[in-house]
Amino acid sequence: MQNRWNEHEANQYSYDDLLLRVYSSRLLGQEPDLVLHGGGNTSVKTTVTNLFGDHEEILYVKGSGWDLATIEAAGFAPVKLSVLTRLATLAHLSDTEMVTWQRAAMINPNAPTPSVEAILHALIPFKYVDHTHADAVVTITNTQAGEVRVRELYGPRLLIVPYVMPGFILAKAIYEMTKTLNWETIEGMILLNHGVFTFGETAKSSYERMIQIVTVAENYLRQQGAIIQAPPPTTSSDYLPALAQLRRAVSKAQGTAVIAKLDTSADAWQFANLPQVADLATRGPLTPDHVIRTKRIPLVLSSTEEIETTVNHYLQSYRDYFLRHTNGQLTQLNPSPCWAVWPAWGLISFGTSVKAANIVSDIKDHTIRAIQQAEILGGWQALPERDIFEMEYWELEQAKLRKTSAVLPFQGKVALVTGAASGIGRACAEALHRQGAAVVALDLNPSVTTLFKSSTLLGRVCEVTDGEQLQAAVAQTVRRFGGLDIVVSNAGIFPPSETIADTKPSTWEKSLAVNLSSHQSLLQQCIPYLKLGIDPAIVIIGSKNVSAPGPGVSAYSVAKAGLTQLARVAALELASLGIRVNVVHPNAVFDTAIWTPEVLEKRAKHYGMTVESYKTNNLLKVEVTSKDVAALVCAMAGPVFAKTTGAQVAIDGGNERVI
Repeated sequence: MQNRWNEHEANQYSYDDLLLRVYSSRLLGQEPDLVLHGGGNTSVKTTVTNLFGDHEEILYVKGSGWDLATIEAAGFAPVKLSVLTRLATLAHLSDTEMVTWQRAAMINPNAPTPSVEAILHALIPFKYVDHTHADAVVTITNTQAGEVRVRELYGPRLLIVPYVMPGFILAKAIYEMTKTLNWETIEGMILLNHGVFTFGETAKSSYERMIQIVTVAENYLRQQGAIIQAPPPTTSSDYLPALAQLRRAVSKAQGTAVIAKLDTSADAWQFANLPQVADLATRGPLTPDHVIRTKRIPLVLSSTEEIETTVNHYLQSYRDYFLRHTNGQLTQLNPSPCWAVWPAWGLISFGTSVKAANIVSDIKDHTIRAIQQAEILGGWQALPERDIFEMEYWELEQAKLRKTSAVLPFQGKVALVTGAASGIGRACAEALHRQGAAVVALDLNPSVTTLFKSSTLLGRVCEVTDGEQLQAAVAQTVRRFGGLDIVVSNAGIFPPSETIADTKPSTWEKSLAVNLSSHQSLLQQCIPYLKLGIDPAIVIIGSKNVSAPGPGVSAYSVAKAGLTQLARVAALELASLGIRVNVVHPNAVFDTAIWTPEVLEKRAKHYGMTVESYKTNNLLKVEVTSKDVAALVCAMAGPVFAKTTGAQVAIDGGNERVI
């Protein structure tokens, strides 16, 4: 493992113990093979002067909820060292009591809750302490002869600690083990099936000990031939309907919409197609800390069973697992799977957001590599089921899970919006995304790719009149997020004003192609996935011209009328599939690309109005904006319109001709 210590950078923080602690913690956090998504913890012991001028020995330890890769000084909890070391002498202490006493001993009540390993950090008589869940070390210990191997590798310079639950139990076990230990004779500790502790009087010495210990383990794996080489991945897309079906089944089990992130990479494909994958994948997680994110085992899909049947078997298996170990006082957690093994295709990670699914995916990547390496060493062997259960239902983890955060209306939903580079389409894409949806935004304008380029709001160039491009865009949406729930069919053009007598064939044909036929093509591509979606909804952007056309715009008005009729028929056809289809009819929405200041000025002058009076020329005397239309679209796609289909709603401030 690369030693990232930079003397020049470190010297910039040498005047402050805590800032130097931040620096070396981030070095550890930059290595995903050491810590993942909040895993691991670090500390530094220092002296502070309190309000009364007294000197106090303080342990700054990583606070709960902070990630070592990005931690700041504010992420460390300052706890009185004397209290922590005294807690270790108690015969018994529940984890809830431990957290209470640790918080009571903090000198800053606004700091984050101290790590559950704070007492252990306090017991180690060195200034700097580092703790990671190093993949290479844990992989070796997760084998049948794991303890023997690490003792041979490191000898007496490391203390080997059998697995016990983190928190007070672990601290107490090490307190008893080290009562007569000369700490100067060891450089660190290996917690079997859990991770590594190193320590030193300087941040550099503790950090470099960690790197050296992990490097020894990595070299050992290489020497034993535990190197995983994957074949080329598959490039087929035949799995997309089944992926959407799986996402729906897991969402149903979860009780809410989830993102399904499919990994068809070479590594994922190889693992999924191991002959004994069903056995290997279900022996347990890489480290018990992962169980909160991944559950004890993944779902393993069967080629001989229907997807929903396989998911139901998983749910029943989880209930049986819970009943085997519950003491009658626990409440069962959600039993739905967090990741899945899909032979012939790859691996799938589930989450109620893209971020959550990505975290599961990262953990999965490290797990499958460790499993295969451990098999080469003689056999993958995770902790017993009971130990994993105790971690999953640990009172401190349960307390975290009970702290529910607000759920956005479209959390876990997947939306597709056409004509999204400006105006109404852009406002719809942004509004759906703000409310929690993962969104793919399509537009002919290449700027859509720079407007929307996040992992949850993706812009894609697409000519909606090109059936192949539409098909590819829909496929990408399903491949990226696992399914499709919401379609906002918005793309359109406003052709030049021409009387019927003077309408050019090209004007007529282009308007029909963009404003009508492309929407029909989009529906054809989306329906196979929408019928597998979560409360699926289609919202079509119509026009005031449907009910109140004007002279000189036959090409536009006829196409929009046809689009509205298409929506009505779609509502009739798709209701049995649970797909809602509703129409929004905007009018006089002037914050769009076609309404330049020059055009507005010209139109207002034509009617003898100022620009401002022209923009509010409706019964309510209000201006209708793209954001207003987007708000109505979101309402139609959400629970407010959950029992409505085939509706047409005007958003125009009140138009006499329409009314």
